[in-house]
Amino acid sequence: MGGRPDQERAGGGPADPEQMIAEARKAFFVMFGFLVVVWLVQLANSADHYALSRDHGVVPGDLATLPDILSAPFLHWSWAHIESNSGPLFVFGFLAAYRGVVRFLGLSLLVAVTSGLMVWFFERGGVDTVGASGLIFGYFGYVVVRGIFDRHLIDTLIGIVMAASFAYLLTVAVPGTPGVSWLGHLGGLIGGLLGAWLFRDRRPRSLPPARSGGATGGTSRRAAQTAADNPRADLHKELGDLGFL
Repeated sequence: MGGRPDQERAGGGPADPEQMIAEARKAFFVMFGFLVVVWLVQLANSADHYALSRDHGVVPGDLATLPDILSAPFLHWSWAHIESNSGPLFVFGFLAAYRGVVRFLGLSLLVAVTSGLMVWFFERGGVDTVGASGLIFGYFGYVVVRGIFDRHLIDTLIGIVMAASFAYLLTVAVPGTPGVSWLGHLGGLIGGLLGAWLFRDRRPRSLPPARSGGATGGTSRRAAQTAADNPRADLHKELGDLGFL
């Protein structure tokens, strides 16, 4: 049996506060588990003098390394590299996942592919590129615009705050940034923006049921229709879903 329309929208996004809390809890453990895996890989990688990064990084134009676009986000070149990525990865990953873990997994795959392909096609120099930075930029882009595509008030506000607080990140997604793969960052950002559109909520918002009974029935139906035509109806629905009304 499928969920009620007022409980869950298309794309896996929870509609009511209880579901949001449950998804946020899952998102926390998913990101915590992901970071544990990344750090365990780093332990093995550093113990082997970073052979994993050399063997499973993305090398531009090298067909043999094309599948490594899926492994490169788990690898880093140093402890400083992984430390600088871990905080933003957890924060942006959690914000991207708290509205639905299944949708988040699809987003992560999309971002890894767009980031890796950008490096594979356009990077120069024949160097191995690894790191979770592409995912970070993808999650950042997704969080910033998701609320606009989903027409979700809280997500829109989160996007505005994240954009204002971390706009400086965009400075390392443009040409000329030394020591980083700006193409990987740019590819991840593109993937995140694309993912916000591809994984947007598509199910129409449900209307509040009309009250039945006697002479007031017609009035209730007219009131429901008026509410649906009200330009603030979506805002009222979001506030109601979050328990503010």
